[in-house]
Formats: sequence, structure tokens, C-alpha cells
Amino acid sequence: MTRLAGKNALITGAARGIGRAFAEAYVKDGARVAIADIDITRARETAAEIGDATFAVELDVTDRQSIRAATMETSARFGSIDILINNAAIFTAAPLVEITTEDYQRAFDVNVHGTLFMMQSVARHMINNGTRGRIINMASQAGRRGEPLVAVYCATKAAVISLTQSAGLNLIRHGINVNAISPGVVDGEHWDGVDAFFADLEDKPLGQKKIEVGQGVPFGRMGRAEDLTGMAVFLASDEAEYIVAQTYNVDGGQWMS
Repeated sequence: MTRLAGKNALITGAARGIGRAFAEAYVKDGARVAIADIDITRARETAAEIGDATFAVELDVTDRQSIRAATMETSARFGSIDILINNAAIFTAAPLVEITTEDYQRAFDVNVHGTLFMMQSVARHMINNGTRGRIINMASQAGRRGEPLVAVYCATKAAVISLTQSAGLNLIRHGINVNAISPGVVDGEHWDGVDAFFADLEDKPLGQKKIEVGQGVPFGRMGRAEDLTGMAVFLASDEAEYIVAQTYNVDGGQWMS
């Protein structure tokens, strides 16, 4: 598999979970990958485990200085950045009357501010280098609809879909394709935390929410990180050159649009 041969990617939140799965898939398809994460220790472990085609870079997507530094470090290491995946995100849940300013601000700082200003930083690099690049944002089915206990998270992911549309229309004139992936419920470390939220908010035993949402997926199970990698590789490849400002559902049939 060499669809990404010679390409250099920067993936945020890549030390674990979906971001790590993307990094592994990209390396298998010939790319080099910067494993960017706020947890630099875990990022270094992940890079060492994946191999020589990767390196770890510390990144806090809520801090524009950190964004600039990670962009510059990746560019210096690889010579160019051809692909950006905005994967770093956090989840929060609460009844509307209990949402705090702190939870709201933190979610928007990571999920929206991080996506916007990572796109800005890497797009500037791509434009200056004359790179016909690819930017892939991670949306969610939560951005397609409201959910009674997840107002803030849903709003952040709806914003990611909107940013993808606007950035896609703006940047394609520079030869930069911007698109997004909208997963459904994806099992793993992230969903263990989500399950704990709902165990508390809905008075369910631990693990019950995961069982319920898995049974609700038309495909018959929760997604896995590996289910998303095919779309991530495709959108970064030359095959996706004519795709602009779209958000693709990869969710086992949970949402149709």
C-alpha cells in the first residue's frame, strides 16, 4: 500500500485511540507522521512503537504558540506538511441547567479553537510552500443532531462541520482540500469515559450505556478506530482530489445525509 508514499502528515491527539490508528494506517500506506499530543510521554511511546517513519511532537491545541511551534517542528523535521488531521478533542456531558462556564469553554477551546487554528497554521505553511495539501477534520454524528445531555459537545462538533465547509471553500483556491469524517460511537479508551458520564447522569451501571449504544447501531456493533482509517487514507490520497468541503459519515448506519 503506497497511496501516501512521500507524504508527510501531522495528526493531533495521535498518542492513542483513533489518532494512533490513523498514524499506523498512514505509515502502512507510505507516509511519515508527526504524532502530536499534549501527552508527550505517551506520544513518544507511540512513535517508538510504530517505528522510524514517525516522531513525537508536543502540542496543546488550545495554545496558539504551541500550535505554531508544532507546525514549525514538523516542517523542519519533514521539510513539508502535506496532510493535517485535526483529531484532538474532548467530550463533556451535563443536563442543560448544570452546564458550567468552565466545561463550555474547555470544550470549545479544544474542539473548535484547536481545529480552526491548527487549520490556519498548517494552511499557511502549505500555501507558502506551494503544497497541494489535505486537511481532515474529525466531526461526529453528535454534530448532526442535538442530544439531551450533550449540548456543548454537539455544538462543538456542529461547529467543526461548519468550519470544514467554510475552510474547504476558501482553501481550495490554493489547492488545499478540506474535508471531515463524522464517526458514530467508537469503542475504546474514549468511550470508557463517556460511559462513566452516562452511568452518573442516567443512573446506569458501568458498561450499560456502551451495550445500549452498540445495540442501536444498524451495523450491529460499536465502531472501532480501525473502521475509520480507510476514509482517512482515501481523503488524504490523490483519489480524493475533487472532493471539497464534505463531511463523511463512517458510523455503521447511524446517520444518513
